[in-house]
Amino acid sequence: MRWFKPGEGILLVLGLIPVAIFLLNHWPSPSTDPVVWFRWSGRLVGVVGLTLLLLAALMSLRLPKLDLMFGGLPRLWRIHRLVGFMGFVNILLHAWLLGFATVTQGRTLSLAGLFPDVANWPIWAGWLALALMVVFLAPTFQFFGRLNYQRWKRLHLLSAPALVLGLIHTLPLADQPLVWWVLGALSIGAIVWRKVLSPHLGRSAWEVAEVRQLKHDVVEICLKPLGEPMRYMAGQFVYLTPQVPGLSAGNREEHPYTIASAPSDPMLRLGIKDLGDASHALQQVPPGSRVDVEGPYGDFYLRHYPKRDQLWLGGGIGITPFVSGARAMLDDQTDASVHLFYLSQDEYRSYYLDELQNIAVKQSRFDITAHHFSVQGAVTVAFLEEHCPDFRDREVYLCGPPGMMKHLIPLLKRAGITGNAIHSEVFDFL
Repeated sequence: MRWFKPGEGILLVLGLIPVAIFLLNHWPSPSTDPVVWFRWSGRLVGVVGLTLLLLAALMSLRLPKLDLMFGGLPRLWRIHRLVGFMGFVNILLHAWLLGFATVTQGRTLSLAGLFPDVANWPIWAGWLALALMVVFLAPTFQFFGRLNYQRWKRLHLLSAPALVLGLIHTLPLADQPLVWWVLGALSIGAIVWRKVLSPHLGRSAWEVAEVRQLKHDVVEICLKPLGEPMRYMAGQFVYLTPQVPGLSAGNREEHPYTIASAPSDPMLRLGIKDLGDASHALQQVPPGSRVDVEGPYGDFYLRHYPKRDQLWLGGGIGITPFVSGARAMLDDQTDASVHLFYLSQDEYRSYYLDELQNIAVKQSRFDITAHHFSVQGAVTVAFLEEHCPDFRDREVYLCGPPGMMKHLIPLLKRAGITGNAIHSEVFDFL
C-alpha cells in the first residue's frame, strides 16, 4: 500500500510493546473514584509519551538505504516530527493528569507528591527531562516562529540527556525494565551515531572538479570521488559538507542538495542556487577544494511503479531531480513515458532548458513543455490538457518553490488526481 511503508510497521510493533505490557499489568478495576482514573490515565499517557519520544529519536538514525523503508528521508523526517510532537503532548498530559489526581489530597500533600524530597530522584529526573524537552522540542514545532537551521541542530543535542533522564524516571517504576533498556539503548545509539560518529564514519571524500555557472546565481558543482564512487538513483539527494577554511560561510556545515547527474555519470553533479549564506559561498568554491558527501538519500521517483507513465512539474532549483531523471533516461530503456513541464518566471530562469530539450530529441519517451509565468500567467488545467492530454492518468512528481507547490497541488486534486498519486520533495529541517 502506498501510504504504509515497512519501516512504519516495525516502529508500530516496537511502540505497542511497552504500552501492551502496561495495560496487561495495570488494567484498572472498576471504580467510581475519579482520582483512580486520573492516576491510571496519567501513567498510561506517560508510557505512550516516552515510547513515542524514543521512537522519534530512533528515527533520527540517518543511514543510506534505511530511509527507503520509510519512502525516503523527507517522509521519514515528517513522521519523526509528528511522532515527536505527539510524544511531547503525551508527556505534558502525563504531568497534568498526575498533578490533577493529587488535588483532592490537599495542597500540602499535593505539592509533596509532585515535588518530593530531593532523595526521590526519579521524580526530579522526570521534571528535568520535561524541562529539557520544552527547550529543544517547542522551538522545533515553530511555536516561537521559524527557527534558524544551525540553531535548531544545536538545540537537538539536548535530546540525548532528556531521554536519559526520562528513562531514569521510568526504569524504577517499570514492570518490565528490559523493554525500556532495549528501546533506550537503540534510541540513544541512534543519536550518538547521528551527532558523534556519522561525521567521521558516514561520509566520503570528494574533490570539486568544476563549477559550471548556469546563471548569475545558480551553479552546477561537479565532484569527483577521492575513493569509491557513490551508487545512487536519479532523484536522490546528498548532504554536502565543505572542508574549505577560506569559504565565506558554511565551512564544515552539512546541507542537503539534490543530485543532478545521471547514475552512470562518473561525476557527482549538484545544482545549487544562491538561497542563503552557505549556498552563496558555494557559488565561488574553488576547484580542487575538498568536500565530504553523505548519502544518497530519498526515493523521489518511487521505483515501485516503474511502468506507470509520469508527469513531472519542476521549477526554480527544484528542477534538479528532473534533470537527473532526464539524463538517466538516455541510459534507461524504460517503457514508461515522461512529460516534464518546466515552470519558470521567464526564459532566463530556465537553467537547464536547452539541455532538457536536446534530451527530448534523443529520447522518444521524454517530452518537455516550457511555461514562463511572466508571459503565460499561472499554470492551468487547460494548459496541462493542451500539452499532455492524459496527465490525469499519470504518476505526478513535483519539486519547486513553495508558491509553485501551493498552486499546483490543489489544482491537480481539483483536476481529479488522487493525493496518493502526487509526490513532492521538500527539504524542511532535514
